[in-house]
Amino acid sequence: MLKQAQFESAHRSQWLKLRATVDALASPNPRKRPDKDNLLLLPELYVIVCNHLSLAKTRGYSPNLINELHTLVLDSHRYMYQHKTSWFRRAVNFVKSGFPALVRQHYKLFWLSSAFFYIPAILTGLFAFHDNDFIYRIHDAGTIHSMEAMYDPSNSLQLRPQGRESSSDFQMFGYYISNNISIDFRVFAGGMLFGIGSIFFLLYNGLFIGSVAGHLTAKGYIETFWGFVAGHSAFELTALVISGMSGLIIGLALIKPGRLSRTDALKKQSQIAVRLVIGAGIMTLFAAFIEAYWSSGIWPPAIKYSVGITLWILTFVYLRFGGIKSNTSNFSQHQDRHES
Repeated sequence: MLKQAQFESAHRSQWLKLRATVDALASPNPRKRPDKDNLLLLPELYVIVCNHLSLAKTRGYSPNLINELHTLVLDSHRYMYQHKTSWFRRAVNFVKSGFPALVRQHYKLFWLSSAFFYIPAILTGLFAFHDNDFIYRIHDAGTIHSMEAMYDPSNSLQLRPQGRESSSDFQMFGYYISNNISIDFRVFAGGMLFGIGSIFFLLYNGLFIGSVAGHLTAKGYIETFWGFVAGHSAFELTALVISGMSGLIIGLALIKPGRLSRTDALKKQSQIAVRLVIGAGIMTLFAAFIEAYWSSGIWPPAIKYSVGITLWILTFVYLRFGGIKSNTSNFSQHQDRHES
């Protein structure tokens, strides 16, 4: 536990920044009003200082420090609700910067979730590719037959006919949303079993997808299978991994609640996990749109693969750099808060 002097030294700059922003908002002089960047930081700083106030009370720090933070929280609260943005702008800001910054903040769990999914997917894919009978150890004959029929190049029904009605696309769009979001939710909800459920569903989906991919590739259904999944796989699989990541956050809150009760730790971490799931849901929505309106279309394989590679690159760039300019200071503040 940090001593009070260390605690103040680590976080005093954040308190001063919030105090300066609040005082500037209270100033009658328009020239002293905070700029746009500082105003956007107000909600984030407010949450951080609220957390610091809670920590100061829990650790029994001096009344002077507790009163200082309490006053700062009260003053900030007043302006928090005077400067609310519209729900649409908040949604745009979340998608543009808040969501990728949140993923980066918990990057270790992102990579752990990725490992639970991609490692079994790659291994089973290789086994299924080199051993024609391996697929039968994972799937029943009916499932295998259905998958083969779906991507059989000789089955013209799997290609999107030129005259296909838009209503069919819309129906498939709805189906993909329902199916994929239900998978993401199961992966997330599995975190309530101390994270074991999330790990299980990540492993299961990795085994399922990898074995099917390896088997169909070995059968030569390359253009029909890989051409179909190339376009939407970046959003769909990344959303699955992030859903698993949010489940692991819930699981860790139950396993290591720290100084909080498990209930309080769960409430605190679920706020982060739910935001991640919402972001994953948005990615799944885009994936379903691409799957319904693009993936099943008749396009040259080179175009489909090019679009797929481009979307994977854009997904990486978005999660790695999205909102990094406006959230760099926020990220360091979050790190300080978690270290405390």
